[in-house]
Amino acid sequence: MTPELHQKLTAWRRHLHAHPELSLQEKETSAFVQEKLTELGIPFEAEIGGHGVVATLTRGSAQGRVGLRADMDALPITEDTGLPYASTSPGVMHACGHDGHTASLLGAAALLAADTSWSGTVDFIFQPAEEGFGGSRAMVADGLFERFPMDRVFGFHNWPGLQAGTVAVHDGVVMASGGRVSITIEGHAGHAGMPHLTRDPVMAAGHLIVALQSIVSRGVDPLDTAVLSLCTLEGGTARNQIAGRVTIGGTLRYHREAVKDILLARIGEICAGIATSFGVKVTPEIVMGVGVTINAPAEAGLARLAAEKVQTPVRRDLAPSMAGEDFAFYLQKRPGAFVWIGNGELRDGAELHGPRYDFNDAILPVASGWMAEVAKTALASN
Repeated sequence: MTPELHQKLTAWRRHLHAHPELSLQEKETSAFVQEKLTELGIPFEAEIGGHGVVATLTRGSAQGRVGLRADMDALPITEDTGLPYASTSPGVMHACGHDGHTASLLGAAALLAADTSWSGTVDFIFQPAEEGFGGSRAMVADGLFERFPMDRVFGFHNWPGLQAGTVAVHDGVVMASGGRVSITIEGHAGHAGMPHLTRDPVMAAGHLIVALQSIVSRGVDPLDTAVLSLCTLEGGTARNQIAGRVTIGGTLRYHREAVKDILLARIGEICAGIATSFGVKVTPEIVMGVGVTINAPAEAGLARLAAEKVQTPVRRDLAPSMAGEDFAFYLQKRPGAFVWIGNGELRDGAELHGPRYDFNDAILPVASGWMAEVAKTALASN
């Protein structure tokens, strides 16, 4: 990558960082991507699965076809970086680096457009709504693999705490599957000084939270992996009134379907027990997300080979993450691989989804270079 291209990608990334858009609202981000693709002279189709964009380059006579994907959406987090290009949208922030992923894929497109050494077709997938809103599923439902019949698909996520520019490739499981947990507790509201006339959902919620934490510690094999995190608790409007309703929100994560079955069964049983014990109505609702992100063996090998070709360090010893990634849905339809690219030192508050997070622009050449190289390597392997 030339210094000029790196400088251009940095400017594009910082523009995206300053103008984040939430899932399903990425209209201006999509327009920006389309504008830059037009500048690069790369044809594209827009409004795929919402605000998704797919650009396509074909060179030579080879029949192979490879997809490269980046996500575009931001998060409902208030930024606390103090950077000159910090978010200009109150309460919305690129706290997961999707601005960098998008810029990196534009960089890969620029590199491949200027490179005459490969033959085949590469599709560049700019995906909306990754953060729990089913963007990959929507693009597939809109005919992604029929309209762009790629044989394989690759992607990456920046990874704070991993040495900047290092590419981590997993054999098998990369990231967890999970679901959104919402539990409603309905009691009987009344005066705080006369609790015997009420059915207290706040007290029930406290016992429920503690009881649910026993699922992973006592219900799941210690050699398996599971997470049940309860992250929101809402109820009550007055200090002298026992509330009539409380809601609890959270997430569950796992690497194996058998573990999911245990989690779901025990959540239901514990909610029923709490309801009986406290005389309240407890209604759990769990909306499952996409599956586990699992690299295919051959494509994991191609991902490693591409990293070696761009002369960046490769790690194969990192444990899978309990974070989720909807790239998993593509991997249920096509073989592929999803890697992590080190974002550098992990600082307090600057982890993924942290208010002081920022994508490291120094890794743009590695990220764009790896994406371009894995496409070429995969096409050559055909």
